[in-house]
Formats: sequence, structure tokens, C-alpha cells
Amino acid sequence: MPRRPRPEDTMHPAVIAAVAAARTADRVSPRLAARLALPLFRQAGPALAVREHDRAVHESARRSTITVRGRRVAVSEWGTGADVVLLAHGWRGRASQFAPVVRELRAEGYRLVAFDAPANGDSGGRRTDIRDWLAAIELLQAQHGRFHTIIGHSFGALAALTAVHEGTATGGVVAIAGVSRAKYLIDAFAERLELSEAAKGALRRDFVRGVFPQAAEESVWERFDAAARPLPGDVPLLLVHDAADREVLASESHRLHAAHGERSRLVVTRGSGHVRVLGADPTLDAIDAFVSGGLAGVDESGLGHQARADTPA
Repeated sequence: MPRRPRPEDTMHPAVIAAVAAARTADRVSPRLAARLALPLFRQAGPALAVREHDRAVHESARRSTITVRGRRVAVSEWGTGADVVLLAHGWRGRASQFAPVVRELRAEGYRLVAFDAPANGDSGGRRTDIRDWLAAIELLQAQHGRFHTIIGHSFGALAALTAVHEGTATGGVVAIAGVSRAKYLIDAFAERLELSEAAKGALRRDFVRGVFPQAAEESVWERFDAAARPLPGDVPLLLVHDAADREVLASESHRLHAAHGERSRLVVTRGSGHVRVLGADPTLDAIDAFVSGGLAGVDESGLGHQARADTPA
């Protein structure tokens, strides 16, 4: 199994010091360790810059804003087709990461709409959580009507799956490097910080208490578990995941595939990682086949059949 990156691999020195403080506190008080770790878990910034090879697509977008839970959220739109494809980026992501997908589907005549969640991309703020993704999807549905397809990456995939389960209308969902459940995010974060099981449990409780203070803890984990609460029976699902993804293990997509059975297809890429998978040829081929022809289109491409022969990561 590939090594998951540790926080020290990419974080600012001040954050590294906070991680060290949480680890030290864990030896004495797991409860204190969780209290120190929670702000790190919820921190979305700093905003990701536009990658140079995505800049032309980013700058060609038509720009607007919506107000999500009292904050300005940047919206980007490409193409003029009648069929609207919604794009939902992941944690610490931005709409411009979908540039390869935009190029592919705009050429096929689709209109693409994406948002930068609060504290991400060109949107303001310092904190965010899944409620902002769900609110943005709801507002954009009110503007554009039923989506032809919703494509989510990583955390955005979980938000898309949750939104559709809770009533967002779409003809299909594509989950790229998708998270299947919110509990995975906290557990993976705690493991990367090398926190104890006791601190991990306290972190879960603190997260629920801070974001959903009126809800019972187990009800939150049940709500944000897209395998335990599959998509409606008439909504097909395309899953794409790189076998060597170190940020979100491919087992998350295998779990979603198992839960949806014949209503889903799984395409496993190799060598693309967590972000580059968005522009990988197998990903774009599978998306084009799915958006144009649904599950039958993926079957005809041969990608889905090949993936189903793969074993879980």
C-alpha cells in the first residue's frame, strides 16, 4: 500500500509546530490533542493558485457570484449548450482544476458550471465545511435546473453524492478520486498526525459538536456515508480512481462501487495520483463516454469492464 503523505510533507512551519504540539499532548491527554488538531482539520487555506496549464481555461470563463451561507462564492461557466454539467472541486481545491474536463466537454457542446467553495480558489473566507458545498449545489440547481451530470473530485465527490441522495436532480454522477464517507476524512487525518485511537475518537466528537451541534454523532456519520446511503436507483454512477492515490485510497471508490453494484462502473488509472487523475486520458475518455451515453457508453468504451476485473486497493 502506498505511503500516505504526512502533514510535514507540505505544511507551513507554523502548522508543523501545531502538529507537533498535538502529538505531544496526546501522550498526556487525548482530549487536548483533539482540541489542538481540530482547527488544523478544518483549515482550508491558503487558497490554491491557478496552475499555469489551467490558466487559459480559467481566464476564458464567464464569471458571476452567488451568496452561500452569507459569503460570496465565485462561479465560473463555460460553453452555451442546453445540457448543464456541474463541477464540484475538492478540499483546498478550485474550479480551474477541472480545466481538462472543461476542454473535453465544452468541445462536445455541453455547458459547464463550477464554483469555488468558501475559503477556496477565488472565494473569500477562512473556514468551510460540507454544508457550503451542499448549499452551493442547491443554489446552482435553482438557477440552472436539472443537471445533466454532476462531476465531483475528492471531497467534492462526497458532497455531490450527498446532494443527489438528498434531492438534487441529475442524470448521473461522476466521482473522481472520491471519498465515500466523512468518517474516512477524520480517521485519515488523525492517522497522518499519528494520533492515538482515543484522540481520534475525541476528534470525531469535537468535529460533530462544532459543525452539527444539534445532531447526534452517529446520525452525522450516517448522513455523510454515500455507500450506506446509495444514489437513487435511476441515477448511474461513474467512479474513477488512481490505484496509487495517496490522498484518498482507491478502496474508497471500490466501496462505492460495491454499494451501487450494476448501477456503477469503476475505472482504475495507474500513475496519475490524486490530482493529475483529473486530466488523465482514461479519465477523460470515461467521462466523455458516460456523459454522452451513460453506463452503456462506458461499457462500449471497454473501460468499465476492465476496471471491474481489478481488485480493491
